[in-house]
Amino acid sequence: MKRLLLALFVVMILALVSLLIGAGDLSLASLLSSWPGENAMQVLLVSRIPRTVAIVLSGTGMAVAGMIMQMLTQNRFVEPSTAGTVESASLGLLVVTLVAPGVPPLVKMLVASAFALAGTALFLRILRLIPLRSALTVPLVGIMLGGIVSAVTTFFAYRFDLLQSLNAWTTGDFSGVLRGRYELLWVAFGLTVLAYLAADRLTLAGMGRDVATNLGLRYRSVVSLGLVIVSMVTAAVVATVGMMPFLGLIVPNVVSMMMGDNMRRSLPWIALLGAGLVLTCDIVGRVIYAPYEIPIGTVMGVVGSALFLALLLKGRERLA
Repeated sequence: MKRLLLALFVVMILALVSLLIGAGDLSLASLLSSWPGENAMQVLLVSRIPRTVAIVLSGTGMAVAGMIMQMLTQNRFVEPSTAGTVESASLGLLVVTLVAPGVPPLVKMLVASAFALAGTALFLRILRLIPLRSALTVPLVGIMLGGIVSAVTTFFAYRFDLLQSLNAWTTGDFSGVLRGRYELLWVAFGLTVLAYLAADRLTLAGMGRDVATNLGLRYRSVVSLGLVIVSMVTAAVVATVGMMPFLGLIVPNVVSMMMGDNMRRSLPWIALLGAGLVLTCDIVGRVIYAPYEIPIGTVMGVVGSALFLALLLKGRERLA
């Protein structure tokens, strides 16, 4: 418990640093000397606080979604960006933008969730049809499926002049987050809480169909619940801030190496580590080339790929 509280304290410090970093002047002195209607306070309330909250919610949601996918597929190399889930959500956003561009953001998220769910279900169906001689076969199948879906999405985006919108969905970026433009992420937070409540059932489902059924678990229902959580969290994050690669892959693996596969015990650590990693990458992206900003998707790609290679080289047998 003490270590968990310490991790929470570190995340809170990172969140405070995130609030004070940016192109605008937002020092503690300026905040204490300003009224609610003045510039510094408006920057804090309209931009900095929503951005920091969005970072925490996105990091928490995607890390937990990665953990759920790894439990359900019994493979440590799977997450939404290596299973075609993210690409399917982007295709759903493109379709709803073409068919009904004026619908509310919640409807767009639900359509993207349906596409993400269909893409993930197709991924699982393909896995049942092919021999899995290596743990690396599973993410390779997901990457190939995601590549096919991404190619179809890019073709139609190019055909209807929506490549810029597609780029926003596939590149994580918090620079456009303002008050009133991030609230969908609270849906991801609610689903994260639901995942914690169902953690024991998801842990049993991660032991395989035969074991879970023998223990009296409704395996299909639990798997369906897990897929719905993953799909809706992914759709909410992609629709709001774009894709953050490797987050759902690295964080669950690091926590699993320290604490094992008990999801109820490890889920708070996964949530905190996911939020802390995204906060750190966002701070780096805003500081390294200030006052300009490097998109967090780029920073996360570099950091995540390096961490993934380190985990793969140092503990391949453990991760498989």
